[in-house]
Amino acid sequence: MVTNEQLYILEGVPMLFNATLIGLVIAYNNARFGSLESRFDAIDKRFDDMRDLWRAELRRVEEVLDARLKHIEERG
Repeated sequence: MVTNEQLYILEGVPMLFNATLIGLVIAYNNARFGSLESRFDAIDKRFDDMRDLWRAELRRVEEVLDARLKHIEERG
């Protein structure tokens, strides 16, 4: 016969082992995804910088075209 204490140990030890292992896997995944998130933040910053650059260039082109159009209007 198996006593209650033996049954608790027989079931409890594997459950604690699995719970510990799952906790370690979750902690490892959180650490990996944290570094991945910082990479995405850097990529987002690059996209924001490129968008700002394109806006500045578009503004400059618009000013040049406006100046040329004004010059053409003044001549004609």
